[in-house]
Amino acid sequence: MLDILITSKTRVKLLIKFFTHEANKGYLRGLAEEFNESTNSVRVELNRLSEAGILVSEHEGNTKSYSANKKHPLFQEMKNLVAKYLGLDRLVEVVIDKLGNVEKAIVVGDYAKGIDSGVIELVLVGREINKEYLEFLIEKAEAKINRKVKVVIYEKEPEGINGMLLLEL
Repeated sequence: MLDILITSKTRVKLLIKFFTHEANKGYLRGLAEEFNESTNSVRVELNRLSEAGILVSEHEGNTKSYSANKKHPLFQEMKNLVAKYLGLDRLVEVVIDKLGNVEKAIVVGDYAKGIDSGVIELVLVGREINKEYLEFLIEKAEAKINRKVKVVIYEKEPEGINGMLLLEL
């Protein structure tokens, strides 16, 4: 959907990078290397998104760092659009809804870093989670969103977990 609306693959990658996790930052050469794109194509898209106010930049020494503009009026809508593109909204609905006592769902790994690797790693925090039903739901979700889903369950949230919070009850 997003790649149909936005024809620049580099722009789509940048939006995914910066709007999956609002703390994500990047600089020109690092982004070009991460996306396996030329620095020129990344620079053009960074400039366009910055001029539109969607991204903000700041100088850190000799490098210019970019991040999502959290004050932009469409910030939350952009986050929602990217989440829908990645299938995260459907994943939460399908996998979390009838599982039992789920307190938190956190996306970790590549997706939390804004990298579309095709694998969604999910941490569930809760008790009495129906693991058989979870496996069934994972299969359905994978078919629906065209991505591999890996889930780890904890009764208590582990310390130092970094990711994108999807659900907190």
